[in-house]
Amino acid sequence: MGWDKLVPAQQYLLETLGIEAPEEGEVLVPVRRSQDERWDTNLAAARQFHAREGHLSVPRKHVGVIDVDGGGEGVQQAVKLGAWLDNTRRWVGKLGAQRRAQLAGFGLQWAREGSV
Repeated sequence: MGWDKLVPAQQYLLETLGIEAPEEGEVLVPVRRSQDERWDTNLAAARQFHAREGHLSVPRKHVGVIDVDGGGEGVQQAVKLGAWLDNTRRWVGKLGAQRRAQLAGFGLQWAREGSV
């Protein structure tokens, strides 16, 4: 996995976070999330931001942090909310009716009038 390529200080920092070196012969692969899972995560971040701020005028570089189900461990995940909203506004015409309806409650301003 590359654990042996890390300097001891990096290994120590990862271990303090609860991340351990893989066992001998253990193969780790990245977890692939479905498009629906990614949508739900981004929508949760948008919902959280909207509840806190009252709008979704989010700068493109904004990164939000949301709580995710970590078995009650308080796991948080960073979400590039600004980029997601910007991209969603650009591609709103290709979104399905259900996803457009999910976004409608936030009062989003679309990139082009009449594209919804």
